[in-house]
Amino acid sequence: MMNPMSGYNTSGKPLKITIAGVRGIVGETLTPELLVNFSQAFGTYAGPGRVLVSRDTRVSGRMVEPCVCSGLTATGCEVVRLGVVPTPALQLAVRQSDAIGGVAITAGHNDARWNALKFCREDGIYLNDKQAEELLNVYHQKEFTKAAWDKLPPVGADEFAGDRHLEAIMRQIDVEAIRAAGLKVAIDCANGACSKFTPRFLADLGCEVVAINDDPELPFPHEPLPTPPNLSQLRALVAAAKADAGFAHDADGDRLGIVTETGEAPGEEYTLCLAAEMVLGRGDPGPVVKNLSTTMAIDDIARNHGRKVIRAGVGQV
Repeated sequence: MMNPMSGYNTSGKPLKITIAGVRGIVGETLTPELLVNFSQAFGTYAGPGRVLVSRDTRVSGRMVEPCVCSGLTATGCEVVRLGVVPTPALQLAVRQSDAIGGVAITAGHNDARWNALKFCREDGIYLNDKQAEELLNVYHQKEFTKAAWDKLPPVGADEFAGDRHLEAIMRQIDVEAIRAAGLKVAIDCANGACSKFTPRFLADLGCEVVAINDDPELPFPHEPLPTPPNLSQLRALVAAAKADAGFAHDADGDRLGIVTETGEAPGEEYTLCLAAEMVLGRGDPGPVVKNLSTTMAIDDIARNHGRKVIRAGVGQV
């Protein structure tokens, strides 16, 4: 069944407006007017206050970002540009600051024709169903807050959000154990937002890094969805370099593909199982949350650790 908030414009070209944000093909449906209006809607809904803005490496981001900044500024929001950083770095930066929300300019795993806006609230979490519906109502009503000419705040910049994200990850892992292992790691960044972060992160962990597609100025070398069919380059690199593991990102760094030392790509379901086993193995208290499309193997892993499983709806929200 089609999401009632998804849609197509009158010319039949794709434009998707959902509780996850707005997404369209640049030059067709994702127009400057729509981008400014949606940004004004978010500034009206969330503001006044500081809003952080990030983007991935898509060429269209150079057009989309000024539209977003203009729309937010027009409502009186103080915009802080983070530049090209992984979307989780934006979410962490929002949570750690006094920002009222964030806007990630990224179409994630979609091809380069697409771009999108994703909105998060003051705790760095994506808007929930009710909040997203309220934002959409503001957008459709087109009654936006208008700041006076002498009340428009300047647009600022924060160049270190990505670095703080890496530091936060370091605090969650056993750095010395990883360094002692002397691992060789292959990485395919898809020329996306992780291109300047992941190779440096792995090197700081003492890994010998063999990287491909790590130039954010170049186009995507393949579909930026790190599923097994798109990991052929990485699998070849792991074999050629005799690497201990291989990792692949999507355009904005919130999806991860894994290749084993034997060149196998286990896929998302096994990746989730590995992550669940690792986290539960720490012994921290609490239940496991999974969505309804996630493998039942997570239930088995949770049961082995004596944990309750809570099932949520499908989707990031």
